[in-house]
Amino acid sequence: MALSRAVGLTGNERTRLRLSDYCYYLRMEHLNLSLSLRSYSSEIQAHQHHYHQLVLPVSGRLDMSVGPRQGQAASGHIAVIAAGQSHGFAAADQNCFVVADVPTALAPELERLPAFIAIDAALAQYVNFLYRQLAQGGSRPGSERQMLLLLIQLLRERFGEAVQLDSRVEAASVYLDHNFHQSVSLAQLAAVAHLSARQLSDLFRRQLGMTPQQYLTEKRMQQAWQLLEIGALSVQQVADNVGYRSLSAFSDRFRKHFGHSPRYFRQIDK
Repeated sequence: MALSRAVGLTGNERTRLRLSDYCYYLRMEHLNLSLSLRSYSSEIQAHQHHYHQLVLPVSGRLDMSVGPRQGQAASGHIAVIAAGQSHGFAAADQNCFVVADVPTALAPELERLPAFIAIDAALAQYVNFLYRQLAQGGSRPGSERQMLLLLIQLLRERFGEAVQLDSRVEAASVYLDHNFHQSVSLAQLAAVAHLSARQLSDLFRRQLGMTPQQYLTEKRMQQAWQLLEIGALSVQQVADNVGYRSLSAFSDRFRKHFGHSPRYFRQIDK
């Protein structure tokens, strides 16, 4: 019962969801942000959260209702539950899910994504990475924020049409998407968006929950992760490809993001 209280369940949920329903649980908290592994066997009555929630399948299936929509979190499909959205779920078979509780200020655009999303192989691979990190307890304090930002960045890139960004923010983010391997100043980016540097920073943060520099870093880390997973390039070559001329600077940044060195990340599946 103490565990169910720790994850913010209501009284009704605690009576329905037993401690044994969890395949494994590891909470990583940063300003009400958390990642956890969860498993369910009971039907949960409709309820709401003050934060966004992402339900990412590792194994099994979860039948869900999110507002008026009916769907599943299962292989190849995730669920996006916006803050304040009424939702319930049930599962009959053994299952395990990565569940992300995301403060609205960190990712305000999540409320504009569809409730049920089909994901591609790269995004499914990243979900598997999150699962391994949680199961192994391998992330450093604070790295959960970086891992979630990268997950949100991946979702944003694949479903950007649903997000409907301000055209000036979109112009700046697209510029960063295409030039992340180069040095990009805030003044340069502001000129692309036809805004002052301060106006761009404020608008960028309101729309995407991060600064342009944080967005650039997340983009670089996303590309580095993908290149390291492929394994065809050396770590130095990966660093060069994502805009780092210094291998030590790249390795330090990567370790801060994922809690492991680039070499460890590339070799965890080997």
